[in-house]
Amino acid sequence: MRISALRERLRALGALPEHEARVLRDWVQGAPHERGRRRPADYLPKTVRAALPALDAELAGLVRLLSEHPAEDGSARLLVGLAVETVLLPRDGVCVSSQVGCAVGCRFCMTGREGLLRQVGSGEIVAQVVLARSMRPVKKVVFMGMGEPAHNLDNVLEAIELLGVEANMPHKNLVFSTVGDPRAFERLPQGRVKPALALSLHTTRADLRAELLPRAPRLSPQELVEFGEYYARLSGYPIQYQWTLLEGVNDSQDELDGIVALLKGKYAILNMIPYNTIPDLDYRRPSWDQARAIAAHLHARGVLTKLRDSAGQDVDGGCGQLRARVGRKTIPVRGVTA
Repeated sequence: MRISALRERLRALGALPEHEARVLRDWVQGAPHERGRRRPADYLPKTVRAALPALDAELAGLVRLLSEHPAEDGSARLLVGLAVETVLLPRDGVCVSSQVGCAVGCRFCMTGREGLLRQVGSGEIVAQVVLARSMRPVKKVVFMGMGEPAHNLDNVLEAIELLGVEANMPHKNLVFSTVGDPRAFERLPQGRVKPALALSLHTTRADLRAELLPRAPRLSPQELVEFGEYYARLSGYPIQYQWTLLEGVNDSQDELDGIVALLKGKYAILNMIPYNTIPDLDYRRPSWDQARAIAAHLHARGVLTKLRDSAGQDVDGGCGQLRARVGRKTIPVRGVTA
């Protein structure tokens, strides 16, 4: 389901803009229609009121929780009936998926191994947030789950607008992650809601980037940073550059020198994330001490660097890993059958 189609249905039922906004706001905020002093009969047309029970049931059915996998760090991976993963993050965040599979084919990513299976509708994206909010508070939404958001741009931007307007989430707490698709750089500045931007960098070498991200747009790391710097100044938020740290691949002194040359003085944060080792892939996770030394080295040289650990290390934390092994082991949720 697309949010635009939902809006059209409400208008066809006679909803005015304020009625449409109230119904969507109730859904995305997990609020009952009859709250405060205003009941549906007080403000909604009769035709809309009559359709509410069926509409609520349809929205509730957009995602179905198949299994929950809590981790020791306070995060939890959710496998939902869209055949995607949603991750409850520590500190009241949620990571949502925008595609089933992914066409970029990053060599170190489990999701990219199967290619793109289908797009996730904007309603299904928002429904992941609604599900998360039913389980714990959500103050931040990151579009870093399965899929490349720029390859599903219309649906992702619809979801972002609804979350930034009707859900009243701070725009800087909506994080759009991309490998660097020019279409995203064109569309994001035009939106009513301008999310924060996270760019997958991973290397300062164009040849290595082409190897690691074989079907990403052929932007050099320098071009990627130029696009990022433009959007950072426009939106007022620093760009978050993502760097999956791969032992023996992108952790050399030459790469560190390249990071300094690229990012020193930029309105940017480098998120350095040690790789989640996947048994049947060749890449390896560096030690935490090694990663910490690299982050400290970069910070000392003028690059704001945050060392982050991917949520859910003990429950197959890499995107796509949980989905890949669901046939082998699933932790059922009470009252839910897969």
